[in-house]
Amino acid sequence: MKTYRQIAAWSLAVSMLSLSAAAQAPSKPLTAPNTPAPSAPAAAVAVPASPFGPVNPKFFTAASPTVDTVNAFLKQLWGFDANRIWSVAAILSTNAPGVSKVVVFVADKTQPGKTQQTVFFTTPDGHHAIADGVIDFGASPFGDARKLLQARADGPARGAAGKELLIVEFSDLQCPRCKDAQPLMDQLVTDFPQARVVFQNFPLVEIHPQAFQAAAVGLCVRKAKGDLAFFKFAQGVFDVQAALTAQDAVSTLDTAITRAGGDPTAIMACSKTQPITDAVEASIQVAKDLGADSTPLLFVNGQPIPLGNVPYEVLKKLVAYRANQDGIPVSIQPSLKTLK
Repeated sequence: MKTYRQIAAWSLAVSMLSLSAAAQAPSKPLTAPNTPAPSAPAAAVAVPASPFGPVNPKFFTAASPTVDTVNAFLKQLWGFDANRIWSVAAILSTNAPGVSKVVVFVADKTQPGKTQQTVFFTTPDGHHAIADGVIDFGASPFGDARKLLQARADGPARGAAGKELLIVEFSDLQCPRCKDAQPLMDQLVTDFPQARVVFQNFPLVEIHPQAFQAAAVGLCVRKAKGDLAFFKFAQGVFDVQAALTAQDAVSTLDTAITRAGGDPTAIMACSKTQPITDAVEASIQVAKDLGADSTPLLFVNGQPIPLGNVPYEVLKKLVAYRANQDGIPVSIQPSLKTLK
């Protein structure tokens, strides 16, 4: 599977954070390698009137991708922001066969005269873009991840029964940032009743040694009492997360099981069985097949979003935009303006 490993910082820094958060300066003309600039703007590559100036055909030396493909890709990332405008300034061939360099000027309508330059590379197969990491590229860059999650994201869920709008949270019950993300998830469930919101266990056992056991116990709570009981259990763990230690893990989990209406003795016995261990491992494998390596990480119809890096009002716009792009009409509902 094409990987999203370590691309979240790039995709979000470019596609979601405001331009005011980054260093900005007026765009400078590109200088083509070993090529003098033309004496007058050429009309071969025309763009609508914009703050970026005319496009120079000297900077389009690669056979692929096309400007239309780049624009379609960027629309998938940036289209939710009505103030974001951009111009594809260059698509250049490189010394690496089939690898193209794409240069894009980006601006915000609310900040006239300021632009930012974004650079990424596309692979010979036309399916990947590379900046700080790797992201799927093309007019529908999140389609493969969406299909994978529709087929294999089987964790406890809230909201709609269908998977047309599928929001999957990869989470770790011993992860402090995952605990902090739960009010965001609760608000998404409220604001998007059309969505199926899934909690997919992704215990990072290297740094959270009690997380695997907590995940196994949670699956047994779900097996015995259902999805809503799982979420009561999970909140019970998050509420006293600091007590999830080697010495106190059993008593902490017992308390959370009781809070969810389960029998601690039966649930603990269930959590040690091979089918439950296999189920937790399978959930971890889903995350790995997507290239996930951190929590909390959200996928909205296949688009990865690191929770905690995006204000909720922006996250809400992005979910609505992603849904509408995939043919699911939703509107943004009034909600809390700020969430801690």
